[in-house]
Amino acid sequence: MKWETLARELVQPTDSKIILLVMDGLGGLPVNGRTELEAAHKPNLDETARRGVCGLTDPVFMGITPGSGPAHLSLFGYDPLRYQLGRGILESLGTGVEVGREDVVARGNFATLRDGLVVDRRAGRISTEENGRLCQDINRQLPELNGIKVSLYPGKEHRFVLKLSGPGLSDALSDADPQKEGKPAIPARALAPEAEFTAGLVNLFLEQLKTVLAGEPKANYALLRGFSKFPSHLPSMPELYQIKPAAIASYPMYRGLTRLLGMEVLEVGPDTGDIFSVLERNYDRYNFFYLHYKKTDSAGEDGRYEDKVKAIEEIDAYLPRLWQLRPEVLVVTSDHSTPSVLKSHSWHPNPFVLVSDRAPADEVNRFTEKDCARGSLGRFPALQAMPLMLACALKLKKFGA
Repeated sequence: MKWETLARELVQPTDSKIILLVMDGLGGLPVNGRTELEAAHKPNLDETARRGVCGLTDPVFMGITPGSGPAHLSLFGYDPLRYQLGRGILESLGTGVEVGREDVVARGNFATLRDGLVVDRRAGRISTEENGRLCQDINRQLPELNGIKVSLYPGKEHRFVLKLSGPGLSDALSDADPQKEGKPAIPARALAPEAEFTAGLVNLFLEQLKTVLAGEPKANYALLRGFSKFPSHLPSMPELYQIKPAAIASYPMYRGLTRLLGMEVLEVGPDTGDIFSVLERNYDRYNFFYLHYKKTDSAGEDGRYEDKVKAIEEIDAYLPRLWQLRPEVLVVTSDHSTPSVLKSHSWHPNPFVLVSDRAPADEVNRFTEKDCARGSLGRFPALQAMPLMLACALKLKKFGA
């Protein structure tokens, strides 16, 4: 029996509150003998570990490096192998782009291309304002290709959404992104015969984009990935778990995913403290809160070890505000690991701590990868985190006679 089927049988509504704080890309690998978590001064995260029960989670399987979408789906109790969502649709919904049932969307990065090689996948993380100007110029110069409407929507920094609108489109495309710097730009490939037209269209767009952006010092090209159409039905979290969930996230992808899952997405400012202020203002309105913190992942992807340490220390100062709310369940974890030494997502497991009166604390005293590995939860699939949270909130009935 699958968890989804079991959930429909066992869930029951209660007033208990759950807070899930996801520190994106938190896990790391040692640099000079210490991971970022081990190097950080984080007394409140360590105190959280002392108060709770700890372990490590695998988003998909051991050895599998997950994208942010699958990793988050697992945390929310959705099998990422069953519900495979394109990054494009998540980014689109999070940016507020209206997506028709036949449209194809993709997540885009402005990038720096030199002598045919991608030398910076994020174009130096250009400003959001510069991104807006570029999208406006491209929309003016490339409004249509081969009878298909082409629209770009700016996101944060270097990110944007590409939307293709017209007949005969398919999302069965490979990414037009080498994923690593120092490699040649690659075209999109059709993964099914019906996608040949769309692949040709995407590659024509990328070729013409070189001309449009030829004068730009940094953002002279674009990378595209996660081609997708609007997904088939996903059961919503309110329907599946009988909860009233809210998401506090500023980045479009996470806003899009949580909106797709039926969470109410709350507006939040760019500062770390804004996450906790929005939580406090809305604490009486919901009983499940997802809080997303991006800075740990951004620093890891850029290979900025010291900045990732600082990002951990920055959010650590806010942890007492969660304790003061006294939720029945508090979980601090990550969606995936992003070691700064790798400059990318990785397959390494995620530190996990759950604090609840119904989960007696183990003997872990520090919130690090090695210490969480000694926790009484052991190493377990992230898909089991949601049942554990619901159980500790007394939202699950007994199974069987």
